[in-house]
Amino acid sequence: MISRETLKRLEFDKILTEIGKNVHSDVTRCRLLETEPQVDAESLLSISGRVGEIRMLASQGIGLRLQVFEDVLPLLEQLRPVGAILAPQELLLFIPVLESFNEISRQLAPRNDVPLLKSLEHPLKQFTDILEPLSASIDQDGGIMDSASSALREIRRAKRALAARIRKKIEEIVRDNQIEIFLQDDFITQRSGRWVIPVRMDSKGMVKGVVHDVSSSGETAFMEPLEIIPFVNELENLSGEEKAEEIRILRQLSAWIRQDAEEIGDCFETLLILDELNSIACFADCHGLETALLNGRGELRLASARHPLLLMLQRQGTLSRVEPLDLQLGEDRRVMVITGPNAGGKTIALKTAGVLVLMALCGIPVPADGARSTFPLLDTLLVDIGDEQSIEQSLSTFSAHVARIATILSQAGPRTLVLLDELGAGTEPQQGAAIACGVLRDLHERGAAVIATTHLSEIIGYVHRTDGMINAGMEYDAATYTPLYRLISGEPGHSHAIEIARRYGMPERVISFAREMLGTASEEFTSLLAELHRKRDDLVGARRELERQQEQLRTAQQELDVRAAGIEQARRDAREKVWVEAREVISTARRRMNVLLDEYKRERRSESIEKLKRVEAEVSVQLRPDFVTGDDHSPLQDVAAGDTVHLRSLGHNALVLQVLPKQGRARVRAGSMELEVVLNDLVAPLKKNSDKTARSIRHDWKVEAAGSEEHELKLIGLRVAEALDQLETFLSHASLSGFTEVRIIHGLGSGALRQAVREHLAHHQLVDAYRPGTAHEGRDGATVVSIRN
Repeated sequence: MISRETLKRLEFDKILTEIGKNVHSDVTRCRLLETEPQVDAESLLSISGRVGEIRMLASQGIGLRLQVFEDVLPLLEQLRPVGAILAPQELLLFIPVLESFNEISRQLAPRNDVPLLKSLEHPLKQFTDILEPLSASIDQDGGIMDSASSALREIRRAKRALAARIRKKIEEIVRDNQIEIFLQDDFITQRSGRWVIPVRMDSKGMVKGVVHDVSSSGETAFMEPLEIIPFVNELENLSGEEKAEEIRILRQLSAWIRQDAEEIGDCFETLLILDELNSIACFADCHGLETALLNGRGELRLASARHPLLLMLQRQGTLSRVEPLDLQLGEDRRVMVITGPNAGGKTIALKTAGVLVLMALCGIPVPADGARSTFPLLDTLLVDIGDEQSIEQSLSTFSAHVARIATILSQAGPRTLVLLDELGAGTEPQQGAAIACGVLRDLHERGAAVIATTHLSEIIGYVHRTDGMINAGMEYDAATYTPLYRLISGEPGHSHAIEIARRYGMPERVISFAREMLGTASEEFTSLLAELHRKRDDLVGARRELERQQEQLRTAQQELDVRAAGIEQARRDAREKVWVEAREVISTARRRMNVLLDEYKRERRSESIEKLKRVEAEVSVQLRPDFVTGDDHSPLQDVAAGDTVHLRSLGHNALVLQVLPKQGRARVRAGSMELEVVLNDLVAPLKKNSDKTARSIRHDWKVEAAGSEEHELKLIGLRVAEALDQLETFLSHASLSGFTEVRIIHGLGSGALRQAVREHLAHHQLVDAYRPGTAHEGRDGATVVSIRN
C-alpha cells in the first residue's frame, strides 16, 4: 500500500490535477484526484489497454462522444422513496448523462477493435424511453415545455388567449374617457398576481374595482377593474390546472427514472470510468506518453525518461529542453547511489523514477521509451525526500530524516522501492556516511530496490565494494563545471564544490586554503574521478565512431544488395524475353510444318520435304545462339558414316547414315526418324546427363519416344500448356514416321488434362479419329489416336 503522503512528496497530485483538466464532470475530477496505485497486474493491464483503445480511436479522428455532465447519483438516491418527485432543474441534469449513454453505446456497438472498452462490468445502455420524454418536457433553462403533454399545451394555449382578452379589456377601460380622467398614469401592471390600473387616491371611489395595493407616496391606488375580475378568476383556475398538470408530468418522469434507477446508476459509474480513461488518454496524447510495460521480477529500467512536470514546463515555454534519464535496477544490482554536484539533477532523477513508477502502477502512460522501459509491480513505495522538498531545494533536517528512515526500514521488503534523498546529510559527515552505509546494507538484505542520492564521497567506496550495489553520477561539463543533468551508471559523481565556489566569485585565498585543508588524498580522488570521466568520454567517442562506420557498412551492403537484386531481375527479364521469342519461333515453325505436311500428303512430296528442311534449318539458326549451353558445341570437322553425333537443332543424339560433302549436308537417323541436316548442325555427342539437359532446355521439340515407346506419349504430371506443346511435336513426328495409330497417356487425375488433350485432337488436321483406350490400353487414362495419311 502506497501512502497518500508518498504521493504528495513525489508531487503525483500535480500530475493528477493536470490530467483532471480533460474531464467532463466535477465528480470525475474528484475521483481522479483520489487515484491510488494498484498491485494487481490484470487490473493495470485492463486500464492501460482501455486507454490505448481510446487513443487508437482518437488517432483515427474518433473521440468518445462525451459531454459536460453533473453527478446524478444523489438524485437517484433521492428518488428511491415511492412518490418522490424531482424538480425540473434536477431532471434536466439527467439529459446530458442519458445522451452520453446513447451516443457512446451506439459508437462502440459496431466496433470489433475495442474489446476492452466493450468488456466493462456495466456496459452502457440506451434509455431512449426516458431520454425522449425528458428532452420533450424540460428545456435548457429547467422549465417545463408545452410539448410535455397535450393537456398542458391546451391549458397554456387557453391561458394565453384569456390573458390577451384581459389585457385588451383593461386597455379599453384605460382608454375610456369617463375613466381616463381618474387615472394617475395609463400603464397596466400586476399586483399579487392580479391585473390593476393606477388610480388617483382621491378618485378611487369613482372607478369600480378592488384596491390591491397603494403606492409608497400614498397618492396612487392600484385597482383591479370590476369588469375583469371574472376573467382573472378564470385565469387563476387555469393556472391551478397548469400547476397540477406540471406536477403530474414531473411525477411521471420521476417514476420512469425510478424504475431504471439501478441500471442508470451502474451505467453512470461506467460513464465516470470512461471519462477518467478519456482524460488520461488526452493527457498522454498531449505529451507523447507511451504505455508502461510491467514486470513481476522487481526490475526497474528507464529509457529516455522525463519528468512529466518538466514536460509541462517545456510545453509552456518555461524550459527549452528536458534531458532524458536512463536508469536500471535489477536482480544483480538492486541498490543505486547517485552522487554529483549541487543542482546537478540528482533529486530530479530520484523523483522522475518515483513518479514514473506511480504512473505505471496507476495504468497511466509514461514519458519514456515504452519498448525499452519496464516497471516493477510493488507492494509499497517508500520515500524520504524532506518535509518541504521540491525539485529546487530541500529544507529537511537530520532528525526528520532519521525518523522517516527508521519507519522505512520497518516497512521495506522484496516488493518495495525506496527513494532516499541526501542520505546521511545533516550531521557530521563520517558518522552520517556510516549510518548511510548501514541503511543501504539493511535495505539490500531485505531485498528492496533502492535509489539514493548523497554528497558523501565516503559512501562511494562501500557501494563499489558491495555486490548488488552500483554507483552512479550526474554528468557535468569539466571545462565550465556546469551540470549536464545526465545520469551515468557505473561511475560515481563528485560535488566539485571548490570549483563551483570559484566560478561564483569565491576569493582565491579562500579557495587555496580550502584545498590545503582537504589534503592530497581528496585532491587525488578528485583527479582520479576526472581522469575516469575523460577516459569514459574517449570510449564513448570511439564507440560512436564505430557505430558510424558500422552504419556506413550497413548502408553500403544494402546498396550492393539492391544492385545485385537489380542485376538478377535484369537476368530474369532477359531470360524471359528470350524464352518468349523462342516460343514464338517454335510456334511459327510448327504452323509452317503443318502446312508442309498437308502438301506432302497432296503428292508434292519432294518439294514439301525440301521446304521442310529449309524451315528446319531456319529454326536451327534462330535457336542456336540462345539455347546451346554446356560443353564444347563447335561443329565437327570430320564426320563419317556410322559416327554418333549430336544435332543442335533437335537437342538429340543421332547416327550418321551418309555424308554429302558437296551439298554440305548429312543424312542421319534420330530414333526411328531419318532426315538430312546441314553439317554445321553436327557436334560432338553429349553424355547422358548433358543430353538430358539439352532436351530439357528444348522440351518443346523433344518426343518421349524410343524403341518400343515410339507409338506412345506420356504426359502424366505435366501442365496443360506443356502437355499440348509436346503433343503437337509428337503428332508431327508420328505423321512423318508414317504411323497410323499412337497412344497418348494422360492419366485420370481431375480430368482437366484429358479434356484439354481430346479438345486439341478434335480440331487437329493430322488426326483422323481418336478414342478412349481399351482395358489393356489404359481405359480412360489414355487416348488412342488415328493418324491421317
